[in-house]
Amino acid sequence: MDIHNQLTDEQLLEKAGVRVTAVRLLIWREIRHTFTGAFSLADVDDALPTVDKSTIFRTLTLLSDAHLLHDIDDGSGSHKYCVCHHDDTLHCTGHVHLTCRICRRTFCLPNVRIPQVMLPEGFEPEETEYLVKGICPECARRA
Repeated sequence: MDIHNQLTDEQLLEKAGVRVTAVRLLIWREIRHTFTGAFSLADVDDALPTVDKSTIFRTLTLLSDAHLLHDIDDGSGSHKYCVCHHDDTLHCTGHVHLTCRICRRTFCLPNVRIPQVMLPEGFEPEETEYLVKGICPECARRA
């Protein structure tokens, strides 16, 4: 069950150990209620033109460190984020991302789990990213 649906924005920040300030709350609300997939610093900056870009960057870093956002390397060279979909433990679940080769948007697929990779003896995985490159449903309908 996703705790984002049960707690207020302030409660989510507090539960994650983030001190609630007006600007952090503004940025968090904008992220939660505007972006349905992956987004960049530039996207948040465009959505909140009155907030300083360095403040947005520091807040995105803080929210990522608090496991409210996760980083995505979609191969574009642009740092992307996505809201974590978690259970009541506040840990992001390991899921697949898809980058559309037509519109270049990156989507979180929280219901598609990263498959377990069997590594040779002695190797210890610390982090796994799984990116599929393909076509999103919207672009597929237009094609």
